[in-house]
Amino acid sequence: MHLLLKLFFAKELCFKNLTPYYFNNLTVSESNTKEEIILQGIAASPGVAHGRAVVYLQKQLDVPCYDIVEAQFDAELERFDQAILETRAEITQVRDKIAKSLGEGEARIFDAHLLVLEDNALLDEVTAELRGSKKNIEFCYNNVAQRYISFFRSMEDEYLRERVADIGDVSRRLLHNLIGMQKVNLGQLAAESIIVSEDISSSDAADMDRNKLLGFVTDCGGRTSHSVIMARSLRIPVVVGTHDATKRILSGNHILVDGYEGVIVINPTEDRLYKYGKLATERKKRDDTFNSFISEPAQTLDGASISLMANVEGLHEMEQVKAMCAEGVGLFRTEGIFLRHHGYPPESVQYDEYRSVVEAAGDQPVIIRTLDVGGDKIIGDDNIKDDNSFMGFRAIRFCLGNEAIFKTQLRAILRSSAHGNVKIMYPMISGLNELRQANQVLASVKQDLRDTGEAFDESIEVGAMVEVPSAAVIIDLLAAETDFLSIGSNDLIQYLMAVDRLNEQVAHLYDPAHPAVLRTLKSIIDGCKAAKTPVSICGEIAGDPIYAGLLLGMGADSLSLTSSLLPEVKYFIRHIKKAEAEVLVAEVMKLGDSAEIVQKLEAFRRKALGDMA
Repeated sequence: MHLLLKLFFAKELCFKNLTPYYFNNLTVSESNTKEEIILQGIAASPGVAHGRAVVYLQKQLDVPCYDIVEAQFDAELERFDQAILETRAEITQVRDKIAKSLGEGEARIFDAHLLVLEDNALLDEVTAELRGSKKNIEFCYNNVAQRYISFFRSMEDEYLRERVADIGDVSRRLLHNLIGMQKVNLGQLAAESIIVSEDISSSDAADMDRNKLLGFVTDCGGRTSHSVIMARSLRIPVVVGTHDATKRILSGNHILVDGYEGVIVINPTEDRLYKYGKLATERKKRDDTFNSFISEPAQTLDGASISLMANVEGLHEMEQVKAMCAEGVGLFRTEGIFLRHHGYPPESVQYDEYRSVVEAAGDQPVIIRTLDVGGDKIIGDDNIKDDNSFMGFRAIRFCLGNEAIFKTQLRAILRSSAHGNVKIMYPMISGLNELRQANQVLASVKQDLRDTGEAFDESIEVGAMVEVPSAAVIIDLLAAETDFLSIGSNDLIQYLMAVDRLNEQVAHLYDPAHPAVLRTLKSIIDGCKAAKTPVSICGEIAGDPIYAGLLLGMGADSLSLTSSLLPEVKYFIRHIKKAEAEVLVAEVMKLGDSAEIVQKLEAFRRKALGDMA
């Protein structure tokens, strides 16, 4: 195959898979009606949005198949030629954009895409398929493209097997143009929009035009996915788990998204909009009350303090962090940098990103978590994709298995420590061996920096995430060899409960109030207290007001949360006593039913806050 030779040539271009453009079917169907329709999903990020829907489809195309006669051959081939021209223009435009923003090296993948698009052998096979089968051109092209994909997938050469994704990307682009589907570039939305999708990947989230994104709705997914966490940080309403929103909503529909109750309203009536307008006014008054206490310390009525810190992904969030009077950054999710660059950025890029956040934080601490890819955070690298990525080659396992990438990041972090109060935190540590291996790599990088005269904080603190059950069991051992520990409740809960939190079929089993979860949290905190090692909570329960009193009562030193949630949590803490929170912990530890536990926590909050609960 001529295409085989072209891909051997492309092998020398050192290209990487970049996130492809996906597309949106704007065909009007019989479901396009002005009747108000209500859909129910799962409330994932609070807020209410009303605006134009943009449906963003990602999965396999539904390629039409129908018979044609010989007299239609020329028209079909002319349509094919036009689609090739359109696809070539698209790929060239993307290539130029990537070359300008990320450099020629990253753009070369699209040179290979152009070679695939215009491969004479493949195009001749499509023409032969058309004349032999007398089927429409989309069907013929897809058959040929799938044969090529199957051929490359069967190759012994690992590199050529990996090129299946490139052939698939080109064929999808061409098929979308043939079928008449228009592309949606999430990084350049034409107007303020609500994205409706089967799911939102981490790469999608990183690319989104945040100035025009009003909210998003997904068919699947869970409350703790990376993209939902990002939306909460931006105070964007999100509803997930609707099952069929992409089938019920058309691009251009006016929809209302209620991120408090998990409701989507298609074509909302004037009465509905008026009702939600009143609700928004009431919630604003409530938020204004929370915000009026923002500059006050997070201190209970009986004088106990807890540090409230922020989770961030970059400099763009630091203005909000400062406005919310957070006591530093408790979790800097560095994978956001890698997702935005669709790969592994060089040390200089990472250093600039880390330094900008550190300098914005001033004297306050910035805890930088090393690269945590895998699970729901895939950056386009086939080496980290596996069938069960939450429990596979991810986080510290990936870093220790790719030492060059790990060292580059550690160099950048260490260099940034010369500009402020930086701490390093390893994710997904399962035992002492991993912790010690990571520290050995860190020691090696420190020595390299000393040898080259680079400044860094020699006494930089190093900690670890506690999110694997094995780490919870040996908390005394980990606490003895770390400067601090942070409980990543999102992963800890899913591992304890054996629940993939992004799988909608079992998502209901993901239960932060399960007695096993709460007992494990208390055991971890007790172990850290015994070792006099500071411990924080940085999962989503840290930002859920009903858990704030419980975590305070357990003895957590700090909570790290999305900065937009900080005012409500602080307000609650300032209206309770730690002694009462400790009694609450004792009572909850005796309960065996999570529903009962949630009722107890909600009652405690209502008693403290009254109408503000």
